[in-house]
Amino acid sequence: MLLSIFDLFKVGIGPSSSHTVGPMVAANRFLDELRDKNLLDGVSRVKVDLYGSLAMTGEGHATDVAVLLGLLGEQPDLVNPDKVPEYIQQIDDSGELNLAGQRMIPFKRDTDLPFNFGESLPKHPNGMRFCAFDAAGIITLDSIYYSVGGGFVLSDAEAGENGEKAAVEHSIPYWFNNGVELLEICKKENISIADVVLTNERSRMGTDEKVNAAVMNIWHVMDNCIRRGCQQTGILPGGLKVKRRANELYRELVDQPEKALQDQLTVMDWVNLYAIAVNEENAAGGRVVTAPTNGAAGVIPAVLAYYDRFVPNANEEGIVRFLATAAAIGMLYKTNASISAAEVGCQGEIGVACSMAAGALCAVMGGTNEQIENAAEIGMEHNLGLTCDPIGGLVQVPCIERNTMGAVKAINAARLALRGDGEHHVSLDSVIETMRQTGVDMQDKYKETSTGGLAVNAVAC
Repeated sequence: MLLSIFDLFKVGIGPSSSHTVGPMVAANRFLDELRDKNLLDGVSRVKVDLYGSLAMTGEGHATDVAVLLGLLGEQPDLVNPDKVPEYIQQIDDSGELNLAGQRMIPFKRDTDLPFNFGESLPKHPNGMRFCAFDAAGIITLDSIYYSVGGGFVLSDAEAGENGEKAAVEHSIPYWFNNGVELLEICKKENISIADVVLTNERSRMGTDEKVNAAVMNIWHVMDNCIRRGCQQTGILPGGLKVKRRANELYRELVDQPEKALQDQLTVMDWVNLYAIAVNEENAAGGRVVTAPTNGAAGVIPAVLAYYDRFVPNANEEGIVRFLATAAAIGMLYKTNASISAAEVGCQGEIGVACSMAAGALCAVMGGTNEQIENAAEIGMEHNLGLTCDPIGGLVQVPCIERNTMGAVKAINAARLALRGDGEHHVSLDSVIETMRQTGVDMQDKYKETSTGGLAVNAVAC
């Protein structure tokens, strides 16, 4: 299945695409199954079991909250983040849940939404099982789903042994499965990587205007997230008591603009600010865009904001081409490796986001297709082996700062590639396969379980 820009960039809420957005989507799909089979009116109880990484770090990632929201009928791109605490409190206080917004059923989180620690389902670390019961206690629907990263959800039937979906794609102009094929199309047709993706999107949506408007909406959500994050203060939710930093940094940069004349690297402070602002919003459960995941949601917006605000002659066309190029690179990782930290560690999130942003920035700064591929390769090559070990299972430490590092690395990767001629020793396809192999070999304690690395040692110290 050849992916779309809008598969890689989805509007949702924080703090996690795989642990929050995915479970909400899974709950929505479960409701759809109940409706399609005319079972909804007969449901007297629902039980949802969480397994693997969803159990190990689910509380810190608000997985239980996401499932509840999905069962209410709320959707990731439409739910009001400010209303979420009210919705959850109402369920906990009443002991009832309004299933799909139309049928009240008893619901106790302790018994009806258990975290099955130490247990996993066979096809992916992020597994969940939804069961509906009738008045006699008989199971009327039993469905397994897997949240495979970036908000993607597969049913048990859709997921193969490697968690990949077999699907038939409608006819599109340009089909590619790897970087070599993508570059060959570009060379044969004498077009850019962005052109390939945008042409495919036009075949799906009908007109350039529709495609451009949808892509710009993604950027507007990203930009609004940056702006909101810069204004918020206080302590992030969870037990770590992490203080929001974006507002203080923003005020310092705005109030002392003359420092930019003294320090030529002040622009990096702005890039850091953009990334921090987004990921603080993500950690607080705010509106974000998976890029390609929530844990890495700050990298691409930060680099795109850098382009928009600091690169001469930046324009709307450039923004569209930036996101189209980034999406093409993300498709290669999703198809040939993974964007799930539960599968391959944080190299699959921050590493992929860095690679996508590097190639995209290179593109809008005038890079050739070969230079774009080189930039994307550099962005991942120097994130290989990056672990996912969130302290307390929260997407805060080291995740927020890690987004700043991913953004700065992406900008440097683009600049390095632009200074070259596109020739390099390691291909993008090679580094993607290396990332996949590294993820397979990585111990599970370093893959979003909070059982190793900083998650253990920081607490122990």
